Amino acid sequence: MTQGCECSFPVEGENFDEAGKVSVEIKKMLKKIDIPDDVVRRAAIATYESEVNIISYAIQGTVNLQVTRDHILIDIQDTGPGISNIEQAMEQGYSTANDHIREMGFGAGMGLFNIKNCSDTFEISSEEGKGTHLKILINR
Repeated sequence: MTQGCECSFPVEGENFDEAGKVSVEIKKMLKKIDIPDDVVRRAAIATYESEVNIISYAIQGTVNLQVTRDHILIDIQDTGPGISNIEQAMEQGYSTANDHIREMGFGAGMGLFNIKNCSDTFEISSEEGKGTHLKILINR
């Protein structure tokens, strides 16, 4: 299968009613172009966790999807407070979620950990007071 696609999705901070919307759209798109189910699942999980992080912590963000013959690239950029200690944020179970976020069932500290585990290549960079950038590469 050589068919691919490229698209971009905005994500609004603090809009928990929309959590999962982008990942569902991406999942549908990938299934439509016959991406294997295990690859679709990994891309959907990584996208969902990224969306929830934007909604929980950032002002706004963008999820960019690029599908080529060889891989799926999910490139996420947000505008927000950034991450002060990336190494700590990557630890399983570490969370800075407030009580409101936790009461809604989010903020368990598994987001970045799950994203990394779903990726074949994962890059994260962040600048305090500006935002965070994730590059998630999943081989087809």
